[in-house]
Amino acid sequence: PHTSTRAGSERRSEQRRLLSSFTGSCDSDLLKFNQLKFRKKKLRFCKSHIHDWGLFAMEPIAADEMVIEYVGQNIRQVIADMREKRYEDEGIGSSYMFRVDHDTIIDATKCGNFARFINHSCNPNCYAKVITVESQKKIVIYSKQYINVNEEITYDYKFPIEDVKIPCLCGAENCRGTLN
Repeated sequence: PHTSTRAGSERRSEQRRLLSSFTGSCDSDLLKFNQLKFRKKKLRFCKSHIHDWGLFAMEPIAADEMVIEYVGQNIRQVIADMREKRYEDEGIGSSYMFRVDHDTIIDATKCGNFARFINHSCNPNCYAKVITVESQKKIVIYSKQYINVNEEITYDYKFPIEDVKIPCLCGAENCRGTLN
């Protein structure tokens, strides 16, 4: 009896040590990202009144929750430029490229998930955030506010200002008129 009590106590002590070393060294982004993986939001894509296809909530989503990761291939700017031209030549109307930082772009055009269908809005209910998970940068879409069932998921694309304007069709009261 004495040895099993001692063994149990040592095991619990070892678990506490492991837990404290794990939580101490663990990046909060990693914890949040793991929560997303375990608690995926129920979403569907269908025709949007904003543009073409959109992503819609199939369950209520509280404010400040992770909605979905923007998944695709991590590529450099040089490759992005080449692919953009190739997609144009192939007649692919929309490319789904999301800039992570100066060097990295996530291309979801041919291999991505439903996140690529999220439309722009000048008054969005979500925002995109770059997080680092195990030294890899990821883009995650978070809710800015409470989102109702069947409400379209939107975020501000924050395109750079350019001479050739892309018209915005979001329909928000404060619509800027263009995406860039």
